[in-house]
Amino acid sequence: MDSTRYNLGYRILRLFADIRRGEAPKALLLSLNIFLLLFAYYILKPLRDALLLVDKDSAAVKSYLSGAQAVLFVFVVKAFSRLASKVPRHVLITWTTSFFISNLVLFYALNAGGMAVKPMGIMFFVWIGIFNYFVVAQFWGFANDLYTDEVGKRTFPLVALGATLGGLVATLPFMRKLKGLLGGNWEFKLMLIAGVILGLCIALARLIHRRDVRKAREERGRGPAGAAGKAVVQEQPLEAGGGFRLVFKSRYLLLIALMIGLYNFVNATGEFIISDIIARQGDVWNAFRNYQFLTNLIALAIQLFLVSRIFRWVGVSGALLFLPLIALGGYALISFGAVLALVRGVKAAENGTDYSLQNTTKAALFLVTKREEKYKAKAAIDTFFVRGGDTLSALAVFIGVTFLRLPIERYALLNVAAVVVLLAVCLKIIGVYKKRKAAMEAAPAA
Repeated sequence: MDSTRYNLGYRILRLFADIRRGEAPKALLLSLNIFLLLFAYYILKPLRDALLLVDKDSAAVKSYLSGAQAVLFVFVVKAFSRLASKVPRHVLITWTTSFFISNLVLFYALNAGGMAVKPMGIMFFVWIGIFNYFVVAQFWGFANDLYTDEVGKRTFPLVALGATLGGLVATLPFMRKLKGLLGGNWEFKLMLIAGVILGLCIALARLIHRRDVRKAREERGRGPAGAAGKAVVQEQPLEAGGGFRLVFKSRYLLLIALMIGLYNFVNATGEFIISDIIARQGDVWNAFRNYQFLTNLIALAIQLFLVSRIFRWVGVSGALLFLPLIALGGYALISFGAVLALVRGVKAAENGTDYSLQNTTKAALFLVTKREEKYKAKAAIDTFFVRGGDTLSALAVFIGVTFLRLPIERYALLNVAAVVVLLAVCLKIIGVYKKRKAAMEAAPAA
């Protein structure tokens, strides 16, 4: 009976990913970890907009604040790189996540002390942009460190399913009742709830680390000498060196950084479009929750039924082209008329693909990198270069709003041009990725 249930469990998991015997426990623990991280983020994300979008000029201010995040990321990445060279990965995750938990407690205290909503909204917007990209980048660096290219490519669709479910559950209709149940200052009480969830993420990461190290030690006792080295490396800090230096000395990493910067230019400009339309409609809280719910529903469907299959059909490199093509068609439609229903549908499809297929693909691109690149370079790319793209978008919005007074449709045309460049960059990444993958596969035979 136990064997029957065991085999049934694997048959169910294989509907969503190519999971093989013995691989499920670690993948499911990682999936739960990223589920909780994204659940915490998505119960906080509507607060970002509710605290910030308090007047008609706030949509433009929202775009401008991305520049502040980009500047702060320079210091965040440098500090993270230094810490990563001094402590092992489980301690690194514990300290960085604990720092963000302390920030949430501080926001609660500032509100209790009487800080006004508008400056609090600005501070929280900057903070949550750093928190979101940083903790997710750190998680995928950790996941990449746990897998080889061959196993990671098969199991990442299941791991990433946790991220998609976390975003979806946090935006389900019943979650709206939290606002009423928490009563006064509900926004800041939600911050404390998110802090508790992040504490659970720390415990999970340490559990996954211990299991992985224990397994490596067991393999050392019965396997080849290489297993001994693996067990030692897993408990060691990373080699010295900064994340930015790793990016700029590697053509592959630099192309990935450029791709992510370009896409976030497109995404941030799209967010300005929908924020501007929603701010004019009123009822910001419910409008954004409906938009996020649709986004995460699409993401779940893609993650459940398409990601693993797309990886099998066209590989990681082919999967990289789906999001740019969707964005190209979507923004071309918006350029003919930016009504709320169309913009919401296009942005939900774009973001849903980003949160599922594209995020899984971006993570898989780092399976063919060195250990330091998985943590430090990925942290630099997924933070500074993300916000670099957002900052360029903010500049475009500033010029368009202040000097040119462009209609919303013109921003959609700008995105169409940016996506064309993005597609060219993705094609170059595909070429380098294939060369790296071939080199890794040939290395054992050398």
